[in-house]
Amino acid sequence: MGAPSGEAPSVLVQLMPFVLVVGIFYFVILLPMKRRQQKVQAFLAALKVGDKVVTSGGVYGSITRLNEQSVQVQIADKVRVEMSRSAVVGYQGQEPVVPESQS
Repeated sequence: MGAPSGEAPSVLVQLMPFVLVVGIFYFVILLPMKRRQQKVQAFLAALKVGDKVVTSGGVYGSITRLNEQSVQVQIADKVRVEMSRSAVVGYQGQEPVVPESQS
């Protein structure tokens, strides 16, 4: 009763499901998440003074000042709110950059 001579193919066969799961995980979860993150980063980088935006809290306003990490939004006459850039989710009248169901 000798040992099977073809142990290498059995190891490859055992690793195949693991490789398949990793591949599916990458294409179904990681790749779309990476694309969505790039889209959000491009949107936030393109913000400029005067843009009419909507925040994640549902506040509508117009951008009056930009910093690297924050945005000042005028929400009413003489009422300005300083908030994080990441709180801006889209332009007024358009769909959010990333729908909340996917966040």
